[in-house]
Amino acid sequence: MVSSFGPLLRSLRQAAHLTIEELSHASGVSVRAIGSMERGASRGPQQRTVQALAEALRLSDEQRAELVEAARAGRPRPRGPVPGACELPREAGDFTGRARELETLRLLAEQAGPREAAVVASISGTAGIGKTALAVHTARQLAEEFPDGCFYVDLRGMDSAPLTVATALLRLLKALGVTERRVPSDEEERAGLYRALLADRRCLIVLDNAADEAQVRPLLPASGAVMTIVTSRRSLSGLEGARQIPLGQLTDQEAAGLLQAIVGGKRTEADPDGVARLARLCGNLPLAVRIAGNRLLSRPGWTVSQLAGRLGDEERRLESLAAGDLAVAAAFALSYRQVSGTARVAFRRLALAAAPDFGVPLAAVLTGADLYEAEDALEELVELGLLTSPYAGRYVFHDLVRLYARTQLEQEEPVAVRQEARVRMESWLLDVAGVAGRWFKDGAPPPEWRSTVTLDSRQEASDWLQTEGTAWLEALRSAARRGEHSTVVEVVGSLDWFADLWRPWGHWREVFELSSGSARAMGDRLQEAVHLNWLSWALTVERRHEEAEATALRGLEAAREVGDVRQQGWALAYASEALPRASTETLERDLDYSRRAAELFLQAGDAEGYPQAMMRHMSALRRAGRFEDAVEHGLSVVATMRDPAYGGSSAMVSYGLGAVLSQLAHACLALERWEDAVEFFHQALSELSAHPILQVVGRAQRGLGGALRQLGRIEEARKALTEAARLLEECGLTEEAAKVAEELGDLPDPA
Repeated sequence: MVSSFGPLLRSLRQAAHLTIEELSHASGVSVRAIGSMERGASRGPQQRTVQALAEALRLSDEQRAELVEAARAGRPRPRGPVPGACELPREAGDFTGRARELETLRLLAEQAGPREAAVVASISGTAGIGKTALAVHTARQLAEEFPDGCFYVDLRGMDSAPLTVATALLRLLKALGVTERRVPSDEEERAGLYRALLADRRCLIVLDNAADEAQVRPLLPASGAVMTIVTSRRSLSGLEGARQIPLGQLTDQEAAGLLQAIVGGKRTEADPDGVARLARLCGNLPLAVRIAGNRLLSRPGWTVSQLAGRLGDEERRLESLAAGDLAVAAAFALSYRQVSGTARVAFRRLALAAAPDFGVPLAAVLTGADLYEAEDALEELVELGLLTSPYAGRYVFHDLVRLYARTQLEQEEPVAVRQEARVRMESWLLDVAGVAGRWFKDGAPPPEWRSTVTLDSRQEASDWLQTEGTAWLEALRSAARRGEHSTVVEVVGSLDWFADLWRPWGHWREVFELSSGSARAMGDRLQEAVHLNWLSWALTVERRHEEAEATALRGLEAAREVGDVRQQGWALAYASEALPRASTETLERDLDYSRRAAELFLQAGDAEGYPQAMMRHMSALRRAGRFEDAVEHGLSVVATMRDPAYGGSSAMVSYGLGAVLSQLAHACLALERWEDAVEFFHQALSELSAHPILQVVGRAQRGLGGALRQLGRIEEARKALTEAARLLEECGLTEEAAKVAEELGDLPDPA
């Protein structure tokens, strides 16, 4: 049996007649770290720590092997983090220096224990000083000590709109294995779920480029075997319990060593004076040294002194190296002057992009080049270190490089040209967003539509809308600020169906606030009613039930003013949807809103709205225990919708019929009419496939499974319940999914 590491270390130390302080002095391992090991707070220290202790204790081969095995046994087994989510950035492989800081971080990692306060390290320093490089290098070095995963999030603290806490939590939760539909919409609930998941895991989290303490605090676990490394240009001294690690510039030796690691020993050893001079001209800033080294790699005929001579020419530099944050501008300028004309234009104008990353089509729009030329330009910028490409087809500015690009844009292009480029980019974003949204309402784009992106399927449209969400949302904001209200209303008007499929995004309330505000500014009360109704839906998704109901009633008022019966129906339908289902106090309002909505939809001839309202009304009848009434209404609605005179052939009409059939089937379940329930559930699932909203389909499958079980059709019931559990889990209804799992477990075993 393998011994526990802590008691074994204590017995070996006592056998050697050493105090903890004496062992610390002999091994170089801190007193605190040794104490943590002996108490069991650190049960699986790193191999080099174990070796240092073994040497200091003068252990025999047998004792050394036993100590090594105890440390290995104490390390937690990996649980397999979600691949591809919040992955650490690629490391260049030439990290140099920072020995003291690395040792500090290593010792902090050893303090991360299940019963300890979560470890937080805050790395701070000026732009380009190497904060991210140190954090990522540390994470990779300590990866074995954190088997449940090392995760990375760029908080974009220097952007005009830093990453929101809610979005950062969404990314981290997804990386920890939470499906997007399970992520709560409320920020505090997200933070609570995040802390709960980390309570029994051993993870390392890198929060890069933080704006301030307020952005970081909700992302810090309170306790557990978790280490969080935060980087920021600010000191973040207000972070309680965080170990502050300020970074200064590299020493001359370290900067020269980094340059040698990049360029290679052959060229640097041939010109040591040039290496020292070049490092000094770069201000010993790691980012500047790296850019200079990359230029040497791309110019194998140059000597280091030749590059240092060019960098030292004051007339060819934008500012002197003593100019604060712009000390690195000389290295940027040298690279910038080497790129082609198209790449230069792309570099400058991409500074206008609002999103943290961008693709080839956006560069093509800004430069006026075709896609191939734009891609070549971006790859040239990547080669010269002015952009990075974290994954295929996407490109990212470093903070300082983006700042330099903005400076060049202001210096080289007139205000009118810059404004024209911005408007062209934003108009393109809104045009594509509008066409992509229509995929979910009207089908494929019109044949004559052309763009730098292809939207040949609903999946492509969905991928584009999600990938470019930050960009097209900022374009929408800009259009609203410029008073382009008709554009805002038109674009958002194409996105309402897609919104229902991307509920976890977290920005739909703002989208519909912008569009309803634009409609109001236009004086178009009908469009204001339409977009207020959608805003009510977004508020309901965020569980802001009172606001959602009040907003729907505002939409009702606007629709009444213009006499639009259809939008009056939708306003009442959304008011019904806004009411919390668990409340008996709102049941009468629910019955009233849904009944009146259905009457108005029939009056208006709205083939989509009528089944939606009746589905809500039947649900309210079931909650009131009026199951026979629910069946009667359901049969009437189905007969009406299947009458050839009813009309309507869209996917949403099919979905509405499916939802009504599902409500009818559930009412039959309550009345123990098992055969009828099975038949209606099968019909419902067939209709729902036209617009599959997971929670509706999942509940229908669950009901079907229950009815089949009552009829003794056990294997069919097992299949339906298994599918129900999968769908409900995927859309975040974990409690319902767990209940379905219990129902599965209660099924008799196959004969």
